[in-house]
Amino acid sequence: MRKVNDYLDLPYNYIVQPIKDESGFYYYARILELDGCQSTGDTFEEAYENVKNAMKGWIETKLENGFDIPLPIGYENFSGKFVVRIPKSLHYKLSIEAEQEGVSLNQYALYKLSR
Repeated sequence: MRKVNDYLDLPYNYIVQPIKDESGFYYYARILELDGCQSTGDTFEEAYENVKNAMKGWIETKLENGFDIPLPIGYENFSGKFVVRIPKSLHYKLSIEAEQEGVSLNQYALYKLSR
């Protein structure tokens, strides 16, 4: 069984977003892999530090109660391939557009997804 600091040293994905709502302007931070592990701050740096502290408490609580801690998601977990089912009419339309551009359907789909 790992200890809290073992998890804190892993490369988790931190997300810090600026928020402007009815309560004002602040930064919202969360750990992608740790559902419910979140915090806020008046500055980016403060939100980041606050979520690191929240992460420590989140992991401690989960470990004390016998829960598994999700590991970080890294690029090595992805192959670059996935299957998407689309209507025949859209498949036809994209195929025609790819042909007009002189590229494969895969290249054209990648172009459309990356825009």
